[in-house]
Amino acid sequence: MTRIISWNIQCGLGTDGLVNLDRIAKVIKSHDDPDIICLQEVARFDPVSDKGQAADQYTILSELFPEHIPFFGPAIDHLYPGEDNRRQFGNMILSRRPVLQVFNHLLPQPRPEKPCKNMPRQALEVVVNLESGPLRITTTHLEYHCEKQRYEQAQYLCEVQRDIISNLDYFQIAPQTGPYAAIPRPERSVICGDFNAVVGEKTYRLLNSEIPEISGHYIDAWPIFHKDAPHAPTCGIFDPEQWPEGPHCRDFFFITESLVSEMKNVFVDEQTDASDHQPVILELA
Repeated sequence: MTRIISWNIQCGLGTDGLVNLDRIAKVIKSHDDPDIICLQEVARFDPVSDKGQAADQYTILSELFPEHIPFFGPAIDHLYPGEDNRRQFGNMILSRRPVLQVFNHLLPQPRPEKPCKNMPRQALEVVVNLESGPLRITTTHLEYHCEKQRYEQAQYLCEVQRDIISNLDYFQIAPQTGPYAAIPRPERSVICGDFNAVVGEKTYRLLNSEIPEISGHYIDAWPIFHKDAPHAPTCGIFDPEQWPEGPHCRDFFFITESLVSEMKNVFVDEQTDASDHQPVILELA
């Protein structure tokens, strides 16, 4: 069994107003200590993100999971005048399984149709070696304020998958070693994270392969296991001030059809208030 957890941890900020990464780790470990941990909103040396602590959250989380190998993908990487440390903000993956290769994707940030707040976005991809073979796992956090950017970011993720499928035979001509070597980067793939899109929205439909000509051949894992049951809420349960629309789902696991037969469960932890989002867990055979 391989267990993957995805969670927007809001830099450890709970609905009680306290930043507590120990609490985040405790919740994660309570789910049978997942093999792969995918986190969004992780900060390094950024007092704006963690209520003035300016902590190196990457290092803290790495130490809280000593059996996992940590990887960080900053979407934001700033050096402010007079400071020694770079302020970073982005996504993190911790893996207890061997990681064959890693990719950092800076996502598109086109000009909004109407002026609005927006920020650079990133996707972090790892190829892990499982008993069933190599698996690509990508975690991301798409744009919140600008629908155009969010949709083009989803398009990019789909395009990556299409490119990989089209290039699967590269190993036939690739050298055995060096930068041109064909390290496994399989079609079997999971994309998870905070997509800032709800079911039925254009971005969701693209990622769920409902726009076939530009899809990435992904499908939402939830209805595979839960059939017609609505998605459990992943946001807005405990934080009505930040989410006045109430409980809803904007955090998903999308998987390739090749993984459907291996899927055992997908569920949401609706009990924890350690972040404004809820953890989502995917179990594969």
